[in-house]
Formats: sequence, C-alpha cells, structure tokens
Amino acid sequence: MLHPLVSVIVTTYNRTDYLKLTLESVFNQTFTDFEIIVIDNGTANNLNEQLCNQFEKVKYFKIENSGGPARPRNVGIREAQGKFIAFLDDDDLWLPDRLERQVAILERKSDYGLVHSCCEVIDENGKLKNQVIGRPGTPDVKHGDVSLRMMGNWTIMMPTPLMRKEVIDRVGFFNEEMPSAGEDVEFWVRCSFEAKFYYIDESLAQYRVHSGNISGSSAKYIELPLYLKKVLSEVYDKEKISKEDYQLLLYRLCQMQLKMIKLNFFKTIRYVFVLHTFWFLKINNNKLLIKMLFFK
Repeated sequence: MLHPLVSVIVTTYNRTDYLKLTLESVFNQTFTDFEIIVIDNGTANNLNEQLCNQFEKVKYFKIENSGGPARPRNVGIREAQGKFIAFLDDDDLWLPDRLERQVAILERKSDYGLVHSCCEVIDENGKLKNQVIGRPGTPDVKHGDVSLRMMGNWTIMMPTPLMRKEVIDRVGFFNEEMPSAGEDVEFWVRCSFEAKFYYIDESLAQYRVHSGNISGSSAKYIELPLYLKKVLSEVYDKEKISKEDYQLLLYRLCQMQLKMIKLNFFKTIRYVFVLHTFWFLKINNNKLLIKMLFFK
C-alpha cells in the first residue's frame, strides 16, 4: 500500500549551518515518502542553494526578502504536491519518528484535520535545556474541537503539526498583511474552526532558542488580538459560534491585549477599546489591568 506523500515546507534566511541540521533531521525520519520544499527568504549569498543541491528530494526556491515567514510559507504551500503538509523553520529539528507517527494517525483518524505535539527546547548548540513547550496541564485542552479553548489561550508550536492539505484549501494561506510575529497564531486559530486537532502528549520536535529568535519581536505581537478579532468576527458571521461564545472570546482577547500593556501603554489601551468598547465592565479585565501595571 502506498503511503501518502508529505510535503515538508522549510523556510530559511541566512542560517546555512542550522539549515543543514534541519534538513538532516528530515532525512533521518523513519517515514521516507516526502518531498522537501525550501523557501529562501532572500539570503544574500548562494550558500543555501549549494547546500540544498547536495540533497535529493529537495526543491529550492529563492524569493525577495518579505520581512517575515508568512509569504515564504505560502510560496511553499503553492508548490506542495503532498496530501499532508508540515512546516519547519531552518533552526528547528524533528525527532526521527515524528512523521511516521503523525501520518499513521491522520490515515487512521479521517475525522481529524491536523495532528500536533509538544516539543523539546534546545540551545544554539543543540543542547537540551530540560524544558518542554507546548505541553498543557491537561492534554484534552489541545485535543478535538479546540476552537473555543484555543483563541487567546495557547497556540501550536510550529515544528510539530502535520495537516491535511485540504484544510489549507478551506482556510486559506498565512496572512501576509500581518507584522512578522503572530501570523502562525492567526493561521492555527483559523484552522481550529475548520478541523479537529489530534494532540500527542510527547515531544516529537526540538525548538531552538538562540539570539536570533529571542523576542526582539515581542512588540510586534501587540496587534495580534486585532487580527484574531477579524477571524472571530468572520466565524461568527458564518454562524459557526453562538453569540455567547463570541462575547466570551472577545473578552478573552481583551485580556490577551491587556497583558501587553508594558510593551506600549497607549496602543494597548487604544486597541482594547477596538476589541470591545465596554471591556472595562468585566471586573476581571480591570483586575488584570491593575496587576499588569503595578505587580509585574
């Protein structure tokens, strides 16, 4: 029986050494029926291309620098031939049985559109930091119909999901209008309203923490709740959620916004009124505001 083809979309920029390790982690998979699509987001030299030419199954594309990962991922999606899609940044790694286990689940569970997991954290030299991210206190929180539990609470770790291409056909591409932070959060939220998520409570990938990805981009997340409100309004207009759930999620986005108040006080206050004119009528929002201003 033929396995379905998996398209692995790798985005890269100026990190040839890390990219080599990332590609090797894909070729070390126990599941081998895949293609790799590398999208170079405008690296000045041709080292990435030279590296990719050393591997079979790798298609290399170079685009003008877009300032963020949304456009490179979308270019990769358009080139993908696979039934299943996986994303991988050029500094992250997969554990060897990642694809085999996830493909088996999606083949067996036809009612699920996406499977994901938590991941280990490694430092810039690949050393484990004795830390796991993306693991909830209760696994059920990230399993099944997660749309109402997900928005404003948690997101999917980028190196972990495998999804059906047909889910992307329904939800559309990554939002290229967003700042270069949070576009993945917005995308996974849209997916959550279109597909059930299967959660594996084990680390199947490694997320690398280094100087290039420690949040110099934190301030860019300040607009994320506004984009999530657009998603929320669209699903409400399509009658996919009730008015009560719509209001509940709006207030949750207000709390998400208030937690960013130390990034920019005036923008945060302005944006929270955009989210909900009467956000201050919720006593928990006022408590959170006081806590963020005076106790953190």
